[in-house]
Amino acid sequence: MTIEFADSTEKMSDTLYRTIASIEGQTITLRQLMTAMGEQGFLFLCALLTLPFLIPVSIPGVSTVFGAAIIMISLAIILNRMPWLPARLLNRQIETEKLVPTLRKGADMVSKLDRFVRPRLRFLTMAGLANRLNGAAIMYGGILLMFPLGLIPFSNTLPGVAILLLAIGMLQRDGMTVLAGYFFLLATTLYFGVLVYAAYSAGQGLSGFFV
Repeated sequence: MTIEFADSTEKMSDTLYRTIASIEGQTITLRQLMTAMGEQGFLFLCALLTLPFLIPVSIPGVSTVFGAAIIMISLAIILNRMPWLPARLLNRQIETEKLVPTLRKGADMVSKLDRFVRPRLRFLTMAGLANRLNGAAIMYGGILLMFPLGLIPFSNTLPGVAILLLAIGMLQRDGMTVLAGYFFLLATTLYFGVLVYAAYSAGQGLSGFFV
């Protein structure tokens, strides 16, 4: 079954607030999140899944589950097919005590971004090759999000912002926002490269100390 990412006439923040209000409870599963999104589609879900990473609060296990879901959604965008998600991932219980307040804070940040989003550079967001490239970029962001670096500042925030901007840009046909998403992906890649180099240098220093 093919999928179609239609233009959205509703502000992203309004959709997020409405969805967050519908999932309050003791626990939530990815399946329930997808149901709550309804006809708004998978790009809205993709944006929703980035919200916990927009503020410096670590929720154990979220980056793995949400990152995997984002990768599957991005694969659907690339292949233009509805995504298949394993039942184990769909039914995994996530505590909402910390998640819902975090989602609300993320939605507050998106509401400020809404003022700057508008249709422009539409050729970067229309169906075809551009959307497949954007889907590949979202997948790359999801992979970066799953890296076990949650305790390091900005390691989840940078790819989360990149994915959010890509999803919003595609939904609102805003090529400038899509380009901003690519910028944050580049920034994340450079940041992770610096972390790897620092870890390698520290390891070399320690090995020299004990020789």
